[in-house]
Amino acid sequence: MKINPMQSVQAYNKLQESQDRQQKTQTKRADQVEISSEAKQMAKSKEISAERQERVNEVKTQIDQGTYKVNAQEVAKKFYEFWDK
Repeated sequence: MKINPMQSVQAYNKLQESQDRQQKTQTKRADQVEISSEAKQMAKSKEISAERQERVNEVKTQIDQGTYKVNAQEVAKKFYEFWDK
């Protein structure tokens, strides 16, 4: 059996070329982020209603004083309503 060392070199070169092509095609891909129109609208409106701001301040005060209590049933109900849609 005759062994031709040039065949193994050529096979190696072909393998390298195919791997280089694969890497070039993979690097051309880019991540994309799409922001919904609702999210864009929310970002634009930074105004907080007076009632909402009052409630936020009330909860902050309760947390600072250590008197804020979480109603677990109400939280579970809200989760259920959200996921049941």
